[in-house]
Amino acid sequence: MQYKIEIKNKNDEKLVGVLHETGSNEIVVVCHGLRCTKEQQIIRNISMALENAGISVFRFDFSGNGESQGLFQFGYHREVEDIRTVTEYFGAEKRAILAILGHSKGGSDVLIYASKYHDIEAVVNVSGRYHLDRGLKEILGADFEERIKKHGYIDLEKVETVGVKRVTRESLMERLNTNMHDVCLSIDKNCRVFTIHGSRDTVVKRDDAEEFNKIIPNHRLHIIKGANHGYTKHQDELASTVVHYMQEYLQLRKDK
Repeated sequence: MQYKIEIKNKNDEKLVGVLHETGSNEIVVVCHGLRCTKEQQIIRNISMALENAGISVFRFDFSGNGESQGLFQFGYHREVEDIRTVTEYFGAEKRAILAILGHSKGGSDVLIYASKYHDIEAVVNVSGRYHLDRGLKEILGADFEERIKKHGYIDLEKVETVGVKRVTRESLMERLNTNMHDVCLSIDKNCRVFTIHGSRDTVVKRDDAEEFNKIIPNHRLHIIKGANHGYTKHQDELASTVVHYMQEYLQLRKDK
């Protein structure tokens, strides 16, 4: 069963999500990437696969995306706090967060969350970015430095979401000042991190995943051969990989 849920974040903005309810007390929180929403194919497919495996899931729109209120953020801080809002909401409902999962920018978000709030035992990073200074020309344009210096912002063309997404100078600097090396070292050694990456990802290169594998204390890396950033031809393989990992993790918890 699927239910739409609205949660107020710390800025009194409405976050809208969908709960895939299976009756399990434990929930996986699923986070979308840049300029995407909870309705993105990759997010829906992972959520449905987990639901079919008997694991409850909550997928939601970050503030300023999809159905959620607020302003779009190019940086990470506000989205990490949105995840915090969600985990606190389900905690108050006496539900346990089994894991947090994010794709692309959402992958970096969940890693940063784990480094700041040490209340999550498992993180699934799907194609998250380690080198945050990369990809800026592709996202913002080749002359982004000149334009943002002149105007103080850059408006992105809409992709999967409605409305203009504005990248401010402040949010760009927040992104550039986020040190993923320090983030990785700050993740608790008891927190299990599972990184999944496509071998043919041209948006976030494979070496980003390999950096996570070098630095994060309790880490496993899985490369899906031939997959691109959106796993266009590898949706089923990605979903089954996530489900297998979560089932394995659940069994380890039971065996403790």
